[in-house]
Amino acid sequence: MPEKIRRVRRRRRGRSLSGIEALPSFRLHLPPVRVVLYAATAAAIVLLIILFGTYGSKLYLGWHESRLLKRAGAMLEKNDFVTANRLARQVLARHGDSLPAFYILAEATEKQNSEETVSWRAQIARLQPDNIDSQLNLASAALRFGQIDLARKTLERIAPRAQDEAAFHIVAGWLARAEGNLAEQEQQFDIAVNKDPKNDLYKFNLAALQIRSQDPEKSAQARANLERLTQVTQFRTGALRALLSDAVDRNDLQNADRFAQQLQMSPQVSFGDYLLCLNFYRKLDAKKFDALLEKVKPVAARSADDLGLLMDWMNENGLASDVVKWMDKLPAAATAKPPAAIAIAAAFAEQKNWSRLRRWTRSESWGKDDYLRLAYQGFAARQSRQSSAEAEFDTLWRAALHAAADQPEKEINLARLATKWNLPIESEALWSRLSHIPACRREALDALYKLYRANNDLKKLYDVLQRLHDASPNEIGITANLARLGLNIDQNTKQSQELARQAYDRAPDDVSCAVTYAFSLYAQGRTTEGLEILQKLPPEALHESHAAVYAAVLLLDVNQTDGAKEYIQVAKRGPIYAEEKRVLEDELAKIAGVSPSPTPLPSPFPTPAPSATSTSASTTPIPEVSASATP
Repeated sequence: MPEKIRRVRRRRRGRSLSGIEALPSFRLHLPPVRVVLYAATAAAIVLLIILFGTYGSKLYLGWHESRLLKRAGAMLEKNDFVTANRLARQVLARHGDSLPAFYILAEATEKQNSEETVSWRAQIARLQPDNIDSQLNLASAALRFGQIDLARKTLERIAPRAQDEAAFHIVAGWLARAEGNLAEQEQQFDIAVNKDPKNDLYKFNLAALQIRSQDPEKSAQARANLERLTQVTQFRTGALRALLSDAVDRNDLQNADRFAQQLQMSPQVSFGDYLLCLNFYRKLDAKKFDALLEKVKPVAARSADDLGLLMDWMNENGLASDVVKWMDKLPAAATAKPPAAIAIAAAFAEQKNWSRLRRWTRSESWGKDDYLRLAYQGFAARQSRQSSAEAEFDTLWRAALHAAADQPEKEINLARLATKWNLPIESEALWSRLSHIPACRREALDALYKLYRANNDLKKLYDVLQRLHDASPNEIGITANLARLGLNIDQNTKQSQELARQAYDRAPDDVSCAVTYAFSLYAQGRTTEGLEILQKLPPEALHESHAAVYAAVLLLDVNQTDGAKEYIQVAKRGPIYAEEKRVLEDELAKIAGVSPSPTPLPSPFPTPAPSATSTSASTTPIPEVSASATP
């Protein structure tokens, strides 16, 4: 019995253990293949999520950016600049260095004549430092908006690798023009034409410049080129303008008549072209001129801008009284606002009708040009000579300055008026401030030069010449004048001697450069060498009053008093400068055995008309014609 019981218990325990062991197998049992599949699917899903999160958004953003750029380009073609600008900026918000977006913004702002163009061109140039076209486009834009220093630095940076590019020399030519260096401009344009002789744009630029050359051969060739370009639609009107202006200047009335007729029939004729024709007809025939002027007046009256242009032209050509008569026949609405209101104020000033000018400028505001109303009103008050005139002028002039503050285009207008009205204190203050703004610098320095030369303020005159030289180091007229003045007033003598040599090396046939170098050799005790330089010049060249001073000084230094006499007489007839008078008197004193005078004596000689350079400087704006193509 006990044995039987033990067997039964062993069987029960075995079933119990089997049940406990089988339970986990029953719960967790899955076929091995399905486990692998589920695991693989889960892993794939996780991987896809990671990949989509990493790359999917990039793909979408790339597609979206491309779509925005395509729309922006389409809007640019339709001249919808606002939309194009907005879409391109959206791209930049996502992709800060998007080159296509910068291109769109540069094109849009350029077509809107916005100074923002320069910043966008700068971004393109930054991203493409080795692309010459991008750098030239930056320099060209900088010149267009008066950022001369940026243009110069950009051209200097690429000059070593861009010398073979015709477009580089065109932009360099416009930089020279902006700096007032017409000789350098001509040289650069000539290089461009030689490098790309089939480019009519480059030929037009050079011919329009050379037609005014003093070299008969150059001017004749320029006329021939412009005559040919009148047959090319793109250049027809511009060529006719240059030819007409040249013919009028030369009193070639027959050709002027022909060009005037062709210009008036041109589809691109502007109101300014009618003014060119007026210039011609005024020389041709007084009766025809009067008839044409009467025909042009009603045409001008249809447009406020044209009305202002015609009145300005009449003021500049001695017809201010006609402006005043005409204004009384025009509707008040046409004359009460600028630009006509400004031209009428100028007419009153030309006529010295101060009482009527005061009444005219006491009218309502001239809007953005109100600073000019205040200036004219102040000048009229000063000229009235009343007891309170100076105080009233000071108040109104300060108000005009305040209205024009930090706006160079307005300040330069005030500076020109101050110069025209002979207000030395006011003009010096304005020109001095404007001389630190690249776009205004050349005109401002030229104005300061004339002011200091007229006042014989030699220290300030030297400083201005130094700044002119720094801004335009290749302009030989400025270089020679700086060297000569430095030698005369013992300022930076070593530099002056070196500059004199450089100027002569570059232009040995230029009278100013030769005379300056000869004077430099004299100052170094090498007078004989200096005389050899002067002997190479045409005899008549030394009979110009300024040159005669130095010829006399050098001859006196080697005791050739008889030879010096004729030059002394030429110098006495003048005009010569104060420092030139002193150096001549000092040399004469040495010959007479008298101590040199410590200070300049009162001059009996005529005062010369001042000029900063041996050739006239121009501040003509850069034309709209672009020198290089946008990539």
